[in-house]
Amino acid sequence: MTRDGVVVVDNEETRDDAFEVRRAVFVEEQGVPESLEWDEYEDEATHVVAYDEGQPVGAARFRDYDLDGDRVCKVERVAVLESARGEDWGRRLMEVVEGEAEAAGFDRFFLHAQTSAREFYQKLGYEQVGEEFLEADIPHVKMVKSL
Repeated sequence: MTRDGVVVVDNEETRDDAFEVRRAVFVEEQGVPESLEWDEYEDEATHVVAYDEGQPVGAARFRDYDLDGDRVCKVERVAVLESARGEDWGRRLMEVVEGEAEAAGFDRFFLHAQTSAREFYQKLGYEQVGEEFLEADIPHVKMVKSL
């Protein structure tokens, strides 16, 4: 099912499209090593991909996570191709992620935001907790949101 151009990955083709976006943004653009980009959570995570006129332009994933003894939704690998930034794809991806996660029983979310995206997540209701840290040599902050 497509919502506002964003689909939940349910086959190999859409999964490959999500991975293509992640490769372009994280590996090629930002220099994240492939060994860090793909991990042991790929199969358990729920992936989403955004399409603009049939072409993949954004991706994200979420998964169940134990945060301090509580079950929360961890949002990860949110990416929009440089050519599609500023066109609202990030918000649309996050709306689908949060909607799908809420339907799966989550009411608390957390993510590690690149500091350059902190303001984007704040506009979506996320709050920073803790100090800045490096992840894949990129400055990040931990952010949380409750529904």
